[in-house]
Amino acid sequence: MRIRLVATTAVAAGALTALSAVPAQAAEYNSALKIRGIQYDAPGSDSNRCSGGNTAQEYLTIKNYSRSTTVNLKGYVVKDAAGNKFTFTASHTLQPGDYVKLRGGNGSDSDTKNVVYRDNCNFMWNNDKDTIYVYKPSGSRADVHSYTRNGSDADHNGYITYHG
Repeated sequence: MRIRLVATTAVAAGALTALSAVPAQAAEYNSALKIRGIQYDAPGSDSNRCSGGNTAQEYLTIKNYSRSTTVNLKGYVVKDAAGNKFTFTASHTLQPGDYVKLRGGNGSDSDTKNVVYRDNCNFMWNNDKDTIYVYKPSGSRADVHSYTRNGSDADHNGYITYHG
């Protein structure tokens, strides 16, 4: 009887160790809204000029993975590791399965074209590594992912997919 108890305790301890070793960015959050992918390195030479730059080619795709709930993005916040942030200040609704591309640069937001512009010509995402945070209007975390150019982007094309 004692041998079984020791073996069971050892297995349970091993499972706890394995669970605690999972990095924070791998945690699943209770949110319909998740990061689908990121174009963290805009194609071409980086130029953050508002006129003629390529900041709009850098984007984050956020998708509503719910099968039945519509999500209004108003009040959601997107941040990077350095604290740069964007807050969705206008209503922008995502039907189940719908997505939006949050682009840098200036442009016209459009529900029909699934795009929202940050109205900021500076790049938000680092080309070597960064962490992407998405927060609900309540302040709780909706999703988070970290990336490195060498570790996360096997083909080095500047785009990484999460949640398929």
